[in-house]
Amino acid sequence: MTDPSARTPVFDGHNDLLLHLWLNHPQNPADAFFNQRLSGHLDFIRMRQGGFSGGLFAVFVPPSDYVAKFHGRDARQEALRHDALAITESQIAILQQLASRSGGRAKICRSVSDIEQCLASGVLAMVMHIEGAEALDADLSQLDRWVDAGLRSIGPFWNLPNRFGFGVSGRFPGSPDTGEGLSAAGKQLIHLCNQRRLMIDVSHMNEKAFWDTARLSDAPLVASHSNVHALCPQPRNLTDRQLAAIAESDGLVGLNFGTAFLRRDGRRGGDMPLGVMVQHLDYLLEKLGEDRVAFGSDFDGVSLADDIGDVSGLPRLLAVLRSAGYSEPLLEKLCRANWLRILRKTWGK
Repeated sequence: MTDPSARTPVFDGHNDLLLHLWLNHPQNPADAFFNQRLSGHLDFIRMRQGGFSGGLFAVFVPPSDYVAKFHGRDARQEALRHDALAITESQIAILQQLASRSGGRAKICRSVSDIEQCLASGVLAMVMHIEGAEALDADLSQLDRWVDAGLRSIGPFWNLPNRFGFGVSGRFPGSPDTGEGLSAAGKQLIHLCNQRRLMIDVSHMNEKAFWDTARLSDAPLVASHSNVHALCPQPRNLTDRQLAAIAESDGLVGLNFGTAFLRRDGRRGGDMPLGVMVQHLDYLLEKLGEDRVAFGSDFDGVSLADDIGDVSGLPRLLAVLRSAGYSEPLLEKLCRANWLRILRKTWGK
């Protein structure tokens, strides 16, 4: 077997590992993550096999009907089912446990320097991201406490509306123009994120909320895990106008690995050739330039192509990109450098 240290290091823009651990391993998530092969796409052993060296780890409150699919839950977890704040705090605690019980193998990163040090030393670089701000009250009173805990990025929405405005939702094929934009509280949240130098993720914003954010924010526009609407007309994918705005802001798009966001037919089926991912990357590179495209896999949150399978399949994707003529300098940008650039530009450190 190839030494994992020889794998191309990948810093990725989005995963749902914390949700997977919260649902399936609430009692001892760190032991499960570091020592077991988990049922999802991610665990420490397969991350090492695939060259996954770090990324943005989402704290996500799932809809109650999604949680209800999981049986055999203990009383503590049942009590948390419909409490967004408690679920958020629980997943933050899981991320902290991954770091504190890693034996130096993982670290919560608050700066690009932290990430670079981790990449250089083989430590898993974990950046805390909130996906969907349901747990924040109207006064945003919890935000500073979460920043102190390591929060460096926030996406105000998932697919559902909340007090901050409207996420994108709708059937395939469809437009991202699916409702109203940011509420007054949502506009306040954008301003506060700018003040705190938190990255704002537009991936789950509908079109009006996207344009509200583009008008209000003084930071680069970042879609951490989104694809090309012209190639796959999912409502959550980005139109050419949105891509142009991201390019103008010197922002970034992270390619979502989910087949439903890649295939022209919008299906989740895994029988998708990896060349479809190359098509989306080619399109993004044409519209954005090679400094503004990266990976945003959405591991543990989507259905993947069979040829990737899980995080250990990253080298197979990179092999396809090399065969398609992607140079090593370009792959280095896609795999790491472009995320570090945009985080440094956004965070200021």
